[in-house]
Amino acid sequence: MADDSQRPSALREGAEDAARIQITGLTKRYLTPKGEVFTAIKDVALAIEPGQFCSIVGPTGCGKSTTLAQVSGLEKPSEGSVSVGNHVVDGITNGVSYMFQADALFPWKTVLNNVMMGPVLLGTPKREATDLARDWLRRVGLAGFEDRYPHQLSGGMRKRVAMAAALINNPRILLMDEPFGALDVQTKAIMQNELLQLWEELRPSVLFITHDLDEAVALSDRVVVMTSSPGSVKDVFDIDLPRPRGNVQHIRHEDRFLELQEQIWESLKDEVTRAYAKTAGAAA
Repeated sequence: MADDSQRPSALREGAEDAARIQITGLTKRYLTPKGEVFTAIKDVALAIEPGQFCSIVGPTGCGKSTTLAQVSGLEKPSEGSVSVGNHVVDGITNGVSYMFQADALFPWKTVLNNVMMGPVLLGTPKREATDLARDWLRRVGLAGFEDRYPHQLSGGMRKRVAMAAALINNPRILLMDEPFGALDVQTKAIMQNELLQLWEELRPSVLFITHDLDEAVALSDRVVVMTSSPGSVKDVFDIDLPRPRGNVQHIRHEDRFLELQEQIWESLKDEVTRAYAKTAGAAA
């Protein structure tokens, strides 16, 4: 099979275009239970290039998850647009996988059946889907656990199942909403390393939401800072740490990592303080 360098340039460019995300003037409003209009995000403008790993950080309630919902097509914008592969998103976006903070696994299905669900829904024959799921469970270190149920696994193991289920269809875009937020520090570091290794192999465009600034810098090509509510893009930082990055625990001690972290925190801390003051005032 020819590698990417041997494919016609038009085909390579077409594949790349399919993974480009363009967010333009994106605004989302909701009605509160009291019937008031609440603006979650306002005039968000952002481009995620093909194969780029982009993290979004910002204070609680700034609209990070809302932004992901617009990209996925799970919600429609009030104003503005999202384009994926030069096509305006209007409904569920094809070729996109979503990994949530909470376990999105079927508790009544085995690990194997959870992972093979994606290929089966896409029409893959059952035997082929089974073999593919077994291979992905091996790749995430869960060979031998195919017949277990989610409640029989640790938190980190369930995240591995979720990661295999998200990547098995070789998505062009991977949306991740604080996927490791509930894990302990040690398990989190392991999952970050595994994610980077798998991402290096497949190179989907990634939009990753996190409250962990260290995590954002360690994983990403770019880090986007959002303002307090209503959320908009305040700053975008290019992360020029070399790839592949290997062990994320090691690079966190490098001088350049610490410089980038400090720069981003200088932008982020004012928004966190502003958001905290709003909630404290509301509580009072």
